[in-house]
Amino acid sequence: MAHEHKLEIFRGLWKFKSNTQKIWGVLAFLTLITAIEVVLGIYKPAILTGSHLLGMKVLNWIFIILTLVKAYYISWDFMHLRDEKSALRRAVVWTPVFLVLYLAFILLVEGNYIFDVYRDGFVKWNF
Repeated sequence: MAHEHKLEIFRGLWKFKSNTQKIWGVLAFLTLITAIEVVLGIYKPAILTGSHLLGMKVLNWIFIILTLVKAYYISWDFMHLRDEKSALRRAVVWTPVFLVLYLAFILLVEGNYIFDVYRDGFVKWNF
């Protein structure tokens, strides 16, 4: 049974006439997000690197969020998750989101510990 692909992105906000136009639209969207990441990575605005949110610089949070947006959109559009049942979509999307947030938490806690050890001096063990 043939299944027609939807020629729209962003829940129907952009509609395309052919698959070729849709591919170019998706390329433009992903390129825009990547360009924002690259520009922020090169210039590193002081307002984003000087302020902290939940123990990490705001610029790092922006990178994590933009990367998750790109990963979500790629899985949504190229893996055709938009056509699946909501339970499968949630299982596929929320599991990696949870794992990425968990990894970020673990890295922050362990990184803070290592930073404290180097700042306050090495810990000596007496055996």
